[in-house]
Amino acid sequence: MKLSVDYDLCESNALCVGMAPQIFDLDDDDNLEIATFDIGDADAPSVRRAVASCPRAALSLDENA
Repeated sequence: MKLSVDYDLCESNALCVGMAPQIFDLDDDDNLEIATFDIGDADAPSVRRAVASCPRAALSLDENA
């Protein structure tokens, strides 16, 4: 599965970082950084929660990619 981020919508509020810190992080300027856009089975549950919880719907997950 493939993760996508709309950086125009992202507020970098770090909810996703708290839910999946192995995938999401904020840089020194509080911009969202992604460790990998290819999400494996082990990370899928936490990434799904992060995507569903994004207040600006800036995250999406293509389950078929």
